[in-house]
Amino acid sequence: MANLRFYTHSALTVGASVQLSESAAAHATRALRLNVGDDAILFNGDGFNYSCTLTEIKKSSVTAIVKSVTAVHNESPLNITLVQAISSGDRMDFTIQKAVELGVKNIQPISSKRSVVKLSGERAEKRTEHWQNIAFSACEQSGRAYVPRVLAPTSLEQWLSHHPAVNNTRILLNPIGAVRLTDIAKPTGEIQLLIGAEGGLSQEEIDLASAHHFQSIVLGPRILRTETAALTAIAAMQLAWGDF
Repeated sequence: MANLRFYTHSALTVGASVQLSESAAAHATRALRLNVGDDAILFNGDGFNYSCTLTEIKKSSVTAIVKSVTAVHNESPLNITLVQAISSGDRMDFTIQKAVELGVKNIQPISSKRSVVKLSGERAEKRTEHWQNIAFSACEQSGRAYVPRVLAPTSLEQWLSHHPAVNNTRILLNPIGAVRLTDIAKPTGEIQLLIGAEGGLSQEEIDLASAHHFQSIVLGPRILRTETAALTAIAAMQLAWGDF
């Protein structure tokens, strides 16, 4: 049976009657063919699973009643923020989906000099909402009950100006002046991982990051695509310091 977990914005308590979101209702009825009386799990990002029974199914809505609540203990011990330069096509969607599955806590899209996609205004808001929905879906699939935040896109300069290098470990994939991940002491605070877009970060951006205490690391002798680089680095950190 498929993983019957659905994200909801609603507050959840035992005995509450909850209406699924339009997208969750469509997935439950059209894809999963659920019926009244079937069981499912709801979560809203508070760290708990809420076991439910479907009580009403209409053409465009599904209602469930919460029967019980269970704490979920599958969050990574690492507090990773992925600072990802915006990539084009499906690459950014893929990176966000898999980064959530791998346990990151936050995702900060960055508009870099070599990003093909340029976002601003309403277009940036819609894309951020789209990326956040991908995070919701990745949590549904992976069993996470806390939802990583996908923050609004900004420039590297602006992000650095609002995030001082205090009590965090900053990592950049860059072969010049690099060390291996195993040469870095196990972090005790937030890990900020900076990844470039398809063409990588510009030298100016690398110099700026280095000036703000980003340590360059290397992940082997091969050149990795942007989506491969992010996920490989996260997986390596989970293996070295986390719960892999």
